[in-house]
Amino acid sequence: MTAETSQTLDRGLRVLKLLADTDHGLTVTELSNKLGVNRTVVYRLLATLEQHALVRRDLGGRARVGLGVLRLGRQVHPLVREAALPALRSLAEDIGATAHLTLVDGTEALAVAVVEPTWTDYHVAYRAGFRHPLDRGAAGRAILAARQQTLDHPGYTLTHGELEAGASGAAAPLIGVTGVEGSVGVVMLADAVPERVGPRVVDAAREVAEALR
Repeated sequence: MTAETSQTLDRGLRVLKLLADTDHGLTVTELSNKLGVNRTVVYRLLATLEQHALVRRDLGGRARVGLGVLRLGRQVHPLVREAALPALRSLAEDIGATAHLTLVDGTEALAVAVVEPTWTDYHVAYRAGFRHPLDRGAAGRAILAARQQTLDHPGYTLTHGELEAGASGAAAPLIGVTGVEGSVGVVMLADAVPERVGPRVVDAAREVAEALR
């Protein structure tokens, strides 16, 4: 901690990060041990965060992330989109196919940024805001494969005709970005994805991940 920082705010943010990293919530004692502070301090932190709906406690007393974080999260997509656009533009122009950044939203894949190539006569119409199940389409499948570490190819996933007849897709997951689960990919009108596309998508996903760190 430096003289310019707030110890209380730092602890509150650490509480949120700890809760975000668990599916089962944490007790006051567990938080106290992880933070290295006494239980009274943790009670005060939780009470303050609860007032802002950033934390909730269940009947068993375990603290979890509250719904208030969703209001903050709505502002994240524009920032993520802006950071990803340079890599997506380069990918779309290089491959001649529609490039997209897709993030997890519950059980669905949500396209938050889409860039179409400028020089092709035909390309797949794919819009920001498009949703589909995580287990359909290259974007969602790449995310699921990264969770399970079961990617079929070196770092990317290929699909054909799962979201649109005659369209093929390639996507690579974002790796090493705390708090963001997603993928970068392309979708094209083709029976199969050309061999060079998969590695190029992996490179683009790496560029986006670096921009978001």
